[in-house]
Amino acid sequence: MYKNILLSITLIISSLSTTYAQNKVTLSGIIKDKIAKTALPFVNIILKTEKDSAFVNGTVSNEEGRFSLPNIKSGNYILEASFVGYSTKKQALFVGNLTQFLDVNIIELDEISTTLKEVMVTGRQEEISEKMDKKTFSLKDNIAQSGGSVLQAMQNLPSVTVQDGKVQLRGNDKVTVLIDGKQTALTGFGNQSGLENIPSSAIDKIEIINNPSAKYDANGNAGIINIIYKKNKQEGFNGKAGFTTGFGSLWERKSNLPTIRPQYTFTPKINPSLSLNYRKNKVNAFFQGDYLYTETLNKNEFVTRIYDDGDVVNSQLKRNRDTHFTTFKSGIDWNIDEQNTLTISGLFGSEKIIDNGDQPFFNKSLSERRRLWQFLEDELKTTVMATAAYQHKFKEAGRLLNIGFNYTFHREDEKYFYDNILPNSVGTDAFKLLSDEQVYDLNIDYIKPLKYGRIETGLKLRKRDIPTNMMFMPGKNSVIDANAGGEATYKELIPALYGNYVFENKKWEAEVGLRVEYVDLRYEVNPNHPTYKSDGYDYTQPFPNLRFAYKLNDDNKISLFYNRRVDRPNEVDIRIFPKYDDAEIIKVGNPALRPQFTNSVELGYKTNWSEGSFYSAFYHRFADGTITRISSTASGSNLIYATFQNVNKSFNTGVEMVLAQEISKVYSFNVNLNAYRNQIDAFTVLNKYPVSRSFSADKQEIFSGNIKLNNTFHFPKKIDAQLTAIYLAPDIIPQGKINTRFSLDVGLKKTIQNGKGELFFNATDLLNTMIIKREIQGDGFRYTSDDYYETQVVRLGYGYKF
Repeated sequence: MYKNILLSITLIISSLSTTYAQNKVTLSGIIKDKIAKTALPFVNIILKTEKDSAFVNGTVSNEEGRFSLPNIKSGNYILEASFVGYSTKKQALFVGNLTQFLDVNIIELDEISTTLKEVMVTGRQEEISEKMDKKTFSLKDNIAQSGGSVLQAMQNLPSVTVQDGKVQLRGNDKVTVLIDGKQTALTGFGNQSGLENIPSSAIDKIEIINNPSAKYDANGNAGIINIIYKKNKQEGFNGKAGFTTGFGSLWERKSNLPTIRPQYTFTPKINPSLSLNYRKNKVNAFFQGDYLYTETLNKNEFVTRIYDDGDVVNSQLKRNRDTHFTTFKSGIDWNIDEQNTLTISGLFGSEKIIDNGDQPFFNKSLSERRRLWQFLEDELKTTVMATAAYQHKFKEAGRLLNIGFNYTFHREDEKYFYDNILPNSVGTDAFKLLSDEQVYDLNIDYIKPLKYGRIETGLKLRKRDIPTNMMFMPGKNSVIDANAGGEATYKELIPALYGNYVFENKKWEAEVGLRVEYVDLRYEVNPNHPTYKSDGYDYTQPFPNLRFAYKLNDDNKISLFYNRRVDRPNEVDIRIFPKYDDAEIIKVGNPALRPQFTNSVELGYKTNWSEGSFYSAFYHRFADGTITRISSTASGSNLIYATFQNVNKSFNTGVEMVLAQEISKVYSFNVNLNAYRNQIDAFTVLNKYPVSRSFSADKQEIFSGNIKLNNTFHFPKKIDAQLTAIYLAPDIIPQGKINTRFSLDVGLKKTIQNGKGELFFNATDLLNTMIIKREIQGDGFRYTSDDYYETQVVRLGYGYKF
């Protein structure tokens, strides 16, 4: 298999390639008299190409001697300053791609006698270049996933896979998800949550950052995904309204085990959305509202467990889910004057989930039902976020001071009701979980452009508190651990400082940064808990980032990256309360869990030509104290307890390639290959809940990867189409592996009403082939599972811009 992967890589390298657009750069500086050191107003500034002295742009200095030249693309130039009574000053200048602003500082002129020449001021727009550390994708181009959730939209993006409701970058789910550059409770602080319920209709674009700089939080070793909400800034009143509907689970892929309620089929989806914007003079007001209603076969997992004593248990976990998700985001941009801007915004999110589930347990031959576990989950998640952002623009173009404050409140109100039906008795249990999370974030960032790059520095302070209360209500013949409830409080304080330096000349690029974080985390638990006690940790750690690049020529570049990052256990990872969403595989947190530190190196190459581009990267990550779930049994019981643990070192080594090519005006494609080797070293851990038990595992390793092919068609009469094929190779998971997966997505879009209207139709997992198959090896047992959850969805939608 290893040879086959290498052969595939070699073939692709020999035939593929990428295009990267030019960066918009603003040049700035100040003109002074060389002797008097006073500013010179109305000096003529001309930018010419170094190669043939062709005119590019021009302007005159203002009353303070300052000048600014916008929209300059990368290249080599001559900057010329001339003024009546002074000698003309010329200097060579290189403009790169790493920063949007370059400050040439002070240009001094010698006084002589001359004449004034007329200068014409012109400019031209160029597209922003795609950098090797970040990829940006517009959701309006993702036709095959229009009208779905953000999670569904992401699965078609290069580098991204989706597994168990979580996003993975290059086979790793330790991803930090941001909304408009900020961590929020909607998507999780440090972990991922809620992505399957955020409508993609609310989103403008998605950024994938594999090698974040020091200005980003150090959390998330796989990288960062930044979800950017829609926000229009056109003059006057404008907006967009849309409506999408559809159905999922069009047919039953596998019949239920006997004696349980029917599984959902032909599940409805409804998603109206409205975006409004009003801009006049110094004020810009914006609003984005979305509602998403879905019925979903959220889980349909068939499991066969085989114990060392020969006992075999066949079960099915079926979960029918109804979801109501509402989000409103609104705010005001106030341009106080030319140098000062204030933005006030708020976000409200409400997620209502109703789950009706059945989990029957049978013997090997399915002739005897041993148990039936039926449950109702009623969960309401409420999120409120308030943001204030102030920006001061200094007189030098591109020199900025940004100050931001963000407050987040997130309530999790969850109720479970269980019926435990045995051959000779019926018992009813329940629990209620209430969690109120409050987060305060303060950010101060400063940017100063330089002649060959920029300096970034800043600080961040976060305070996060999560008091949680679990109330177990056992009934007759109860199977729940009522003593494991009570109160627990998570407290986190993180101050951080960072500095980042960016340099670029004709041949070399460099980015060197350092972030220093102090973390103080305390987890206070119910003193009467039968297993766990209060715990916590603190540390002060440096997180450096390095990037060096060499430009072979204008179209070819090689880059080398280094990053050190951390994955801190989130509150749900250390939560002490057992979770009974599976009756016989019980999940529980671990307050003794510690951070996982990861170092990564990457060697990247990019080349581009007129109709296409090729990007490739070889990467290696090595983590210490890897965080993962470990499943084991307790003495005298067949119940399986899955507990988070820090195991040994883990390694992720691979290669990624992205090819984009326009074949004709009608057809273009991009293909993404990600091939990697995952390894977890042998380890021994002690699972403490419900009783202490040691667990050991041998080293695990596997070669895996994925291939995505996106085909885009532009037909006459403003009809666009997209066909996407995704193949995911087998991969290792804790104590086992997940098998091959494949899906095919298709979408059509037609522009109508003179470009203001849009109709689309799409189908996700058109052939209904995405089935999650796992093999798990535990201590005293092993099991296989096939999950036929809902993956097939068809949608029809309409949008209108006004």
